[in-house]
Amino acid sequence: MTQIRKNIAETKHWLRTARTLTEALPFMRRYAGQTFVIKYGGHAMGDAELADIFARDVVLMKQVGINPVVVHGGGPQIGRMLERLHVETEFVDGLRVTSAATVDVVEMVLAGTINKSIASAINQAGGTAIGLSGKDGNLIQARKLRRTKRDPESNIEQILDLGFVGEPVKINPQVLAALEQSGMIPVIAPIGVGAEGETYNINADTVAGAVAAAIGAARLLLLTDVIGVLDKQGDLLTDLTVDDVARLEVDGTVTGGMIPKLQTCVEAVRGGVEASVILDGRVPHALLLEIFTTKGLGTLVRR
Repeated sequence: MTQIRKNIAETKHWLRTARTLTEALPFMRRYAGQTFVIKYGGHAMGDAELADIFARDVVLMKQVGINPVVVHGGGPQIGRMLERLHVETEFVDGLRVTSAATVDVVEMVLAGTINKSIASAINQAGGTAIGLSGKDGNLIQARKLRRTKRDPESNIEQILDLGFVGEPVKINPQVLAALEQSGMIPVIAPIGVGAEGETYNINADTVAGAVAAAIGAARLLLLTDVIGVLDKQGDLLTDLTVDDVARLEVDGTVTGGMIPKLQTCVEAVRGGVEASVILDGRVPHALLLEIFTTKGLGTLVRR
């Protein structure tokens, strides 16, 4: 009798697995041959177990015919390295002021340690990943980011000097097309190159959105440390249009760090990306749950 119960339990387990695969099949067929840009960062990148799961999920995407492009961040790792090297740094409106000394450390951490670690994890999981920064093949041509801030007392608008913080001017899609044709998975560090060869530190979300638009990606997936966009009652908003996003910003539903993430999603969609998604990278297999299930996981932004 015990053996019969065991056999029944095993059968139910495999039936659930079969149903999951059956549910995923239409999505595999729909997205075969299309490109997904994934911004990888936050807790998902700092947790060893989640990092291994992420690498395997990226390889699975490649195996079923999707072309993943990974863009990664690394703010906490940069901060720790700057502390170890006793390099002082400051933040203005949430952006790290990147001096000449700081930008060398930023490039070392992003394009070196982190980039190669992610590429290696994907390779270990059975993929063929290649790590590169925006300097390689002039992938990300950039310029100095200019921000202004209004003085509350004088009401005079002041220009903020953030040093070597940049923004993308042009993405070279030929570099990524060549890697795709070779069956490789690009892993991109958000470092840009200026007109005079100078190095720029760029926000990873911004780079991911610019890359997605430049290559006509079907999806931009931003892995974050929140479940998505919430309404004023704290419930997840699963499907938003560009107009919905504008309304949520005006009525104060969306605040803080979620605003620039949504703006990145909107700009990518306006640039030709089919849809952008903000999803919780702390959830194991978040990518697969979003891509291959009917319910999805996070907040989708579409035209």
